[in-house]
Amino acid sequence: MKNILLAIALLAPAVTFAEPASKIAWTPETLNLVKKGDLNKGKVLAESCKSCHGQNGEGVPAETRDGETIPAIPALAGQVATYTYKQLRDYFNGSRTNGSMTAIAKGLSEPDAADLAAWFSSLPVPQSKASSKNSARAEKMVGQGDGKRILPPCSVCHGGKGQGEKMDVPALAGQQADYFADTLLAYKSGGRHNDIYSRMRLIAQQLTEAEIKELADYYQALR
Repeated sequence: MKNILLAIALLAPAVTFAEPASKIAWTPETLNLVKKGDLNKGKVLAESCKSCHGQNGEGVPAETRDGETIPAIPALAGQVATYTYKQLRDYFNGSRTNGSMTAIAKGLSEPDAADLAAWFSSLPVPQSKASSKNSARAEKMVGQGDGKRILPPCSVCHGGKGQGEKMDVPALAGQQADYFADTLLAYKSGGRHNDIYSRMRLIAQQLTEAEIKELADYYQALR
């Protein structure tokens, strides 16, 4: 974690203005709320999520219908509970916006969000077929980063197996590649800005679109 904070400090001049990333404060009370999320209540609440996020929280890839591209929907299964909770509360507070999710999150209490986060965290990570694409550059970025661009390895924060970290750093393994790429591109453009300390905006701005696509394919296939 020290490496990522150092990299962020060095990259900070690239951002002239950073909006408040989130209104979530990880107090002991909030952490305990998420930790004690009720799986049974979360399972009941998650029934209404299936129509978009899949029967088992596996997400849905982007698709084209009648010439119109339908954006990918993220996998939630196996996601770090604190991360899912934060996203739901960010939608509620307006730190993150989405036509569908903002409306849904507005109808969820803090305990509801904790229960949903706990339920999805308990589900197995989606399994994708191994990718036949060349992943050498992505593997290097994940394991070594790029010192010339002051880019730390992805594994520093997201773990060697893409499992994420308990303090709201998301799991990436098994994530829908289309959604992963869309997310990094949104950070790159500044369209999404609820990342703490601007860390993902700073990193995404240094990545090419080709690198983002390769990382997306790599993590989707990661087991």
